[in-house]
Amino acid sequence: MDDAPFIIRGLTSKGGRFRPSDWADRLAGAFAVIDPNNRTNYSPFVQPTKLDGIPCVVVDRRLKTTDPDAWRFLQSFAQSNELITENAD
Repeated sequence: MDDAPFIIRGLTSKGGRFRPSDWADRLAGAFAVIDPNNRTNYSPFVQPTKLDGIPCVVVDRRLKTTDPDAWRFLQSFAQSNELITENAD
């Protein structure tokens, strides 16, 4: 089994940057929990990051089996916004 994560990059297929600039934090935030100290704890399966200076969301492949609906949602989000992805299968 391929363990490479599914990566959603903040670049469109037309070469533009996806907006708003905090989209990765917002998307990953949909899978996060807020702790008693009001801090955001991102899911270990859906993490915002920057790769080569571009906001990205890195999705652990285990999400595909633990929460297939979330996996499909993230793939659909990337596809409907024409975002560049890696390891989407």
